Amino acid sequence: MDLMSLYIPTIGLEIHVELKTASKMFCACKNDPDEKHPNLNICPVCTGHPGNLPVPNEMAIRTLLKVGMALNCAIARRSKFDRKNYFYPDLPKGYQISQYDEPFCGEGYLEIPTEEGGHKRIRIERIHMEEDAGKLMHSADGVHSLVDYNRAGVPLMELVTKPDFSSPKEIEAFAKELRLILRYIGASDVDMEKGQMRVEVNLSVAKPGEPWGTKVEVKNINSISAAVKAAEYEIKRQSEALEEGEKIIQETRGWDDIHMKTISRRTKEGAADYRYFPEPDIPVFEFTEAHLGEIRSELPELPAGRRERFLKLYHLTPAQIEVFVISKKLGDYFEAVASELGEWDKLSHITRPHADHLPQLYTLSANYIITEYPPLFNLASKELNDIEGITIKPVGLADLVARIFHGELSSTNAKIVLKEMKESGDSPDNIIRAKDLAQISDELTLRDIVHRVVEDNPGPVEQYKAGKTDIMKFLVGKAMAMTKGKGNPSVIVKILTDILT
Repeated sequence: MDLMSLYIPTIGLEIHVELKTASKMFCACKNDPDEKHPNLNICPVCTGHPGNLPVPNEMAIRTLLKVGMALNCAIARRSKFDRKNYFYPDLPKGYQISQYDEPFCGEGYLEIPTEEGGHKRIRIERIHMEEDAGKLMHSADGVHSLVDYNRAGVPLMELVTKPDFSSPKEIEAFAKELRLILRYIGASDVDMEKGQMRVEVNLSVAKPGEPWGTKVEVKNINSISAAVKAAEYEIKRQSEALEEGEKIIQETRGWDDIHMKTISRRTKEGAADYRYFPEPDIPVFEFTEAHLGEIRSELPELPAGRRERFLKLYHLTPAQIEVFVISKKLGDYFEAVASELGEWDKLSHITRPHADHLPQLYTLSANYIITEYPPLFNLASKELNDIEGITIKPVGLADLVARIFHGELSSTNAKIVLKEMKESGDSPDNIIRAKDLAQISDELTLRDIVHRVVEDNPGPVEQYKAGKTDIMKFLVGKAMAMTKGKGNPSVIVKILTDILT
């Protein structure tokens, strides 16, 4: 019996994101996640020297408010900072400047796709601002520890969801969509390997109809896939424990990425353990409607809006659209090609009414960008969003696509032209002329060739007429050979069908 099917999980997330700002949250020290030298970007403020006062980073607060607006949150008109008190070596002041009862962003939501093809709304409880702690490094022998305060004081956004997740797959969908939104806004690079986004999973299980179980928090999760695996492990662990009659205790556990399991760390603290009180050195914030309206006007197009627009304007498939949503720069490149295709009748010497054909041209362009560009420009080992190495200008690809659509160039020869465009930067027209790659689509020219094929191959022709339709491939091949591979196969098939039926 599958125990996991007997117990229903209830899951909530706490997600910490380091914001992309030039300086730290309360001082002028550089915010540099790539800094390798320890304790270089520090000052008396972020290292907690007595008598030094914090000055809030306006850009960090504006960025957090944009995130809240993008996630449909209620934006506070009044907000303040608080002190969260706890003692740990990576916290130089002995407390963390955070927010408790008056966060910048209140309740909101984010819709995620479901496995059934619909959408589910995940409610957001709050988004608040705090400062990050330093980084502890422990010696292999366990004798001593070192602390690097470069990260101490970096602007840290904490997003808390309602316990609306019912499966690990939903965690994955939410985290990926949130990461996209943060990147679109420019709030963070969200590089989880550098600790720029950290996920904590709060999870309990219970049988159907029973009250929620005891919540366990899993920390130290450094990737979205690890968050999914941690949730799967905890569902299994808690389900098996309850089935054996054991009691689940409220605790904090860590994720062991090597052994793929959670490990008990400590019993879970409550808010009272942190002894929150208002930060005395930072005044209360009050926002006017005009100020919030100005910030809202700076929001860019978000992933959901991009999906809707690409479907409406370009009629691409959901899979194609998702590539251009995830790889935003590649999507921008596609849009530049699409813009050139709006003038497609100027790209080729064959001119036709183009409005009805644009969706086909868009789809063809998307196919070439998605399937041919990664191997051509060695993007397979990189994020597809890295298009710095793409040397083919949008107008060049648009010209090539128009020629393929017009029947001026076969798909085989199109790849040859595309490779030459990448290497030489020359135009499709010059390459086609120089290499004699133009496809023959003229029906009168091809009809003479097809008649010769029929006359020279009476046996296969009789087989075709007798019902052996597969012989058509043989006859087309003969015609292609006579045109040295430049005949348009679809036109040849049409002529053969006319002659033989």
